[in-house]
Amino acid sequence: MSQSLHSHLTHHLETYHAHQTEFHQAVYEVIEDVAELYEDNKKYQDWNIIERMIEPDRVIQFRVTWEDDKGDVQVNRAWRVQFNNVLGAYKGGMRFHPTVNESILKFLGFEQCFKNALTGLPMGGGKGGSDFDPKGKSEREVFRFCTALMQELSKYIGSHHDVPAGDIGVGGREIGYMFGHYLKLTDNWQGVLTGKSPLFGGSCGREEATGYGLVYFLENMLNAHDKDLKDKTVLISGAGNVAIFAAEKCLHKNAKVITLSDSGGTLYFKDGMTEQQLAEMKELKLKKRGRLSDYQGNAEFKKGLKPWSIKADIALPCATQNEIDAAEAQMLFDNKTIAVAEGANMPLTAQAQAVMLANPILYAPGKASNAGGVAVSALERTQNAEMRGWKLERVDEELKTIMQDIHTRCTENIERVEGLYPYRKGANVSSFKKL
Repeated sequence: MSQSLHSHLTHHLETYHAHQTEFHQAVYEVIEDVAELYEDNKKYQDWNIIERMIEPDRVIQFRVTWEDDKGDVQVNRAWRVQFNNVLGAYKGGMRFHPTVNESILKFLGFEQCFKNALTGLPMGGGKGGSDFDPKGKSEREVFRFCTALMQELSKYIGSHHDVPAGDIGVGGREIGYMFGHYLKLTDNWQGVLTGKSPLFGGSCGREEATGYGLVYFLENMLNAHDKDLKDKTVLISGAGNVAIFAAEKCLHKNAKVITLSDSGGTLYFKDGMTEQQLAEMKELKLKKRGRLSDYQGNAEFKKGLKPWSIKADIALPCATQNEIDAAEAQMLFDNKTIAVAEGANMPLTAQAQAVMLANPILYAPGKASNAGGVAVSALERTQNAEMRGWKLERVDEELKTIMQDIHTRCTENIERVEGLYPYRKGANVSSFKKL
């Protein structure tokens, strides 16, 4: 990136998006990879494409007031960032987590624009959420919060305008509560939310989609470099939908999953996770919403530790943004990890990404490798428009094809460097051109 472009970008971000470090990180990551293309194309500069691309169409912020089980009134903040709809209706999840703020949602919304462009499906980019924490809340408290949030959010969404989905803290339960209240408010059934239960308009395979899609992309990446997944040891962080279904698909592919993690530490399966242990993880984390430290099976819980110091062939960070720093990235490389594929949204810090790019290691950015969830959300919209439901086998085949197409798009504008495709640059250049 030239000094003049960098200075211009820095001035714009510091003037209009001051102190929003997560958003700055996402912008610099893209512009660093497309700078040469941008500076060689006078038309991009004449139409000021960069500034237009990094400014959201609108940011909606609102208050959510709800009553807890003690009868006390609680107040949370919520946002919907409608970033760019040039390719279709805004599409992106809602996140419920105490760390949610405008910077994080703009970072996620900006990233979503490029991710959705890579799928080749007609979707714009958006993101939303609240600083509400569903952990430790009763069913009725979560219900009251979701209905209070939808009371306001319903004014800004629609099946041809903005179609939210789930994200961290927002699963089928929360989507169901929000969609139910949307129906009550509008008396109009439409596919305005994705991630719904298949019992009332959702798609089979949506719960599994991001984790399965991650492994499908990983397979394509390994195959392109004459490697495969069979018998490889795999580190996975997180223990939510993405992590658990990535683990499930790895087991289907005869890989050896040796970790899951949560905020309390890492669960280490020395001999590899079994199908029985996977079923126990689903019960503990997805149904009971418990902690890994509560697990009583045959695994070692490493309190307070992340998975990345454990030696393995492949790393799949599936927890949250910026969970791997530069030292941990270097540790993965020193341990001879052959591939890192992001299951979360940008789980590597900018410094950690620099380590990946400076070393001969396969690295798949989240905008490519974790696009399976939004891809199946698009398939859910299609089913809603057709007023039909597809069988799981069809959804899974569509997902495989979409992830293969994303891999192709990530490699068609770049050349190998030291025998490896630079996937981050390939993903950014391809999606930038599309947008």
